[in-house]
Parts: sequence; structure tokens; C-alpha cells
Amino acid sequence: MFDTISQRFEGVFARLRARGRLSAADVDAALREVRQALLEADVNLGVTRDFLDRVRERAVGDEVSASLTPGQQVIKIVHEELVKTLGEANVPLRQAGVPTIILLAGLQGSGKTTTAAKLAVHLLAQGRRPLLVAADLQRPAAVEQLQTLGERIGVPVFTERSNRPPRLVKAALKEAPRLNRDVVIIDTAGRLQIDQELMNELAEVAKEAAPHEILLVVDAMTGQEAVNVAQGFKDRLNLTGLILTKLDGDARGGAAISARSVTGVPIKFVGVGETLQGLEPFHPERMASRILGMGDVLTLIEKAEETFDQASAERAAAKMQKGQFTLEDFLEQFQAVKRMGPLKDVIAMLPGAGSLLRQVNIEDRDMGRVEGIIHSMTPEERRNPKVIGNSRKRRIAVGSGTSPQDVNQLLRQFADAQKMMKLLAGGRGLPGLKSLSPGRAPNRPPTARKKKKSQR
Repeated sequence: MFDTISQRFEGVFARLRARGRLSAADVDAALREVRQALLEADVNLGVTRDFLDRVRERAVGDEVSASLTPGQQVIKIVHEELVKTLGEANVPLRQAGVPTIILLAGLQGSGKTTTAAKLAVHLLAQGRRPLLVAADLQRPAAVEQLQTLGERIGVPVFTERSNRPPRLVKAALKEAPRLNRDVVIIDTAGRLQIDQELMNELAEVAKEAAPHEILLVVDAMTGQEAVNVAQGFKDRLNLTGLILTKLDGDARGGAAISARSVTGVPIKFVGVGETLQGLEPFHPERMASRILGMGDVLTLIEKAEETFDQASAERAAAKMQKGQFTLEDFLEQFQAVKRMGPLKDVIAMLPGAGSLLRQVNIEDRDMGRVEGIIHSMTPEERRNPKVIGNSRKRRIAVGSGTSPQDVNQLLRQFADAQKMMKLLAGGRGLPGLKSLSPGRAPNRPPTARKKKKSQR
């Protein structure tokens, strides 16, 4: 989502770093580009103006002029003020009362029902026992959708089609203790903030439920309108937080930057990816780093810790050290990486990966092709790829829907990786690195050494 704005920021920052000293005119020129980048990303005009005023006040003061690296100091200021705009700190869910009651609201199509299931998965990982309440009786098949999702994640779903939503919610709250549920997540019908009748019904539901959290689910791809929607719901409900969905889409990202500042309501979660694990707690500092192209290593580490099995990771590391890493081990680790989410999103969390992603076309279907090739091999072929001759390559290619050339390429890459692992396991390091070690000059080509000797 932030590719375009991140690219613009990278260009501005590169020019700032190149200058030894910064004049007020240099700062103004940089901030004009920042302003244009923010407005193109659909950031609210008032939010943009306030942000730039704060940055300029600090950037032309002693804080920068006294710095040995003025460009870096301005970048630091931009990052800090962006964090402030996004909300400064992560705001977790309230945990008051048993059960804790969470009401989800929003426009139709914003992703409320799927978000309800994602939130249940998030709470399950924390050891909570959620109950999903299907109170959306307006949209056809909304109840069935939530029931299907509930079955997939092993969470009960309560509904009563014959009741109006307020009475349905009242019955669900009585049922929660009987089912030993400590969290109730209420999925309500989508409605426009200007539809008075439906907004009145939502207010009734909120009054009956007395929720500890009222979270507005907002589609980040609606851009500036997302902020207007949030403000409209805030005028009628005591919103406690926002959930921005589809943050991995192709929208310009202005809603994520504007929403907290305009509404005064914290962003608590962001939805990324299509899997039910694709809900992340919102950390303003990490999001600011992503927007500015600085990566997000902390979230990457957390995703890895959640995804990778510690025992299998240790076994794989031991095999790598012995040079015994097989295609079966590779497939196991490969599938763990896939569970972390779309590959582009994972790589984008690495600092400086933005420029790499623009140069290399990384597609998830390429990962699927590799997985298909390995799945088409026999256990013996995975453990010992040397037995794979031409006839076997043709069979594997047919089984995986690829070509023998694709199979060859994978086998070559894996063979190269095995060689590198054996070198590292033997303590010899990577070829060519010794010549670049500190205190030693790089090896000259043989012709250069001979010429030098003949001149003595």
C-alpha cells in the first residue's frame, strides 16, 4: 500500500543526506516534496498541514543546525512526527469484565465478518475463549459466512434469526457464561453513517450489549472517505478503536495516516492478507518505519516466532551445520515462510527492501511452483536429488505443471545452497570473503602479480 509514498520519501531523504549543511531553503524544498507525497497518498489536508508545520518548526531550529549530520537529523524528526500523527503508542484491547464484550461496526463491504473471525483467532492465540455473535441479519448469507468461519477456527457462533439484533445480543450475553466463553465478539450489519434508521438500531445494540470495546472496521482502500466514515460513526457511538482492513491492497494509504489524527480514536489493528491469521496489532512506530522505507524488523521477528516451530527450526539448523540439509527440510521451512503471509509483505519488512522489490518481481505463484515441484518428487528424490535423471525430471515436471527446465533450475539452486552450507559448516567461510577481510589487501589477479615481479 505504501510503495509510492515510500519511494517519494526515499528520494527526499537521499537528497537530504547528500548535503553537508541545510539551509531554511533546503528544508522548505524537501518539505514541499513531502507535502506533495502526502497529498497524493490521500492524506487529509489538515493533517498534512499540521504535520509539516511541526516538522518545519523543529527542522529549522537548533536541533538540526547544531547536528553533525543535519540530513539524518531531519529524517529523525520526520519519523518522530509521523509516529505522533499515527498515535505514538500501541493501544491494546481492554480486558475489563468476564466476558469482555467487543462490538464491531462499519460499512457493508468493509470486511467486518472476516475481521470478527480474524480477531477471534488473535484472541485464541492469547489463550482466550471467544464467542462469535452473528447479529448481521441484513446481508444475505452473513450468518452462514460467520458460521463457516467459526467452524474453521473452532469457535462457536451464536445467532437467532427470529429476533431483532438488540434482543439477539441480549440472548448471546446470557449464553456466553454457559459456554464458558470469556470474550464476546458481535458482528453487526453494515450501514451508512447517514442512514438514521440503521444507525438508531446500532445504538440500541450498543446500549443492550454495553461493550467494553466498540471497534469501527474501516476499509483502508476507500482513501479519504474512510476518515469521513470514521468521523460519522464517532458522532453516534462511543468508539474506542479502529481496525483498518485491506492495508496490503493497492490504495494509497492516506486513511492509515489520517484516521487517528482526525478522529482522535486509536487504530488498534490492521488487516493484512486473506488468511485468518492476517490481523496485526497496530504499532505507530513500526508503521511509520514502513511508510518511510525503513522496514519493520520487530514485526518480522514476531511473525517468525508465531510461525516457526522451535524444534523443527533447531533440527534444520543442526542439519545445515552438518551439510545434511535436504529438499524435505527445505520444503518444511518454505511452508513456514508462506504462513507468515505474502512474500512481498514479508520482504518489505526488511530495512532498505523497498528498492530491491522495485527491481525484482517477486510473486507468490513462484513460491507455489517451487512447492509443487518438491511435492511431485518421491521421498527418496527429496532426500537425495542426485538420483533425479532426465526421465524423473520429466515426470516431476508433468506432476507439478511445470517444465523440465524449471526442475533443473530448482535442483541447481539447491545444489549451490548445499555447497554454501558445507563451506560454512567447515568454517571456511564464503569464497572470496577472506580476501576482503580487515587488514588484508584484496588478492591481485595472477597477471598483475607476475608483472609486479618482473619489474623488480
